[in-house]
Amino acid sequence: MKVEIVTQRIGAGCLIALKGDVDMNTSPDVRTSIGEAFRQGNARVLLIDLAGVRYMDSSGIATLVEAMQNCRKQNMRLRLVDLSPPVRDVFEMARLSSIFEVFPTANDALAGL
Repeated sequence: MKVEIVTQRIGAGCLIALKGDVDMNTSPDVRTSIGEAFRQGNARVLLIDLAGVRYMDSSGIATLVEAMQNCRKQNMRLRLVDLSPPVRDVFEMARLSSIFEVFPTANDALAGL
């Protein structure tokens, strides 16, 4: 299964919306899109919208962890937006909700920046 990736500028940041499965076959595409967002620069926050993600495995999680580390190196924030129920379950089981900043909407994630 492919993952659909849509990237757009939004407020002070860059929004990457994902739809489909984020697994070992598709996480390289997600990683490439995140890298392109970094190269565009001028964003204070990287938002990743996970509302359309039906499945995420450990390689998808690793991609998000790598994105968070790269954001910190570039003095940016990484905020996850609108986790789908399957992704929310994975995050709760792995206790990742305490590591990542998670927001219900992109507007909420951009508030106060």
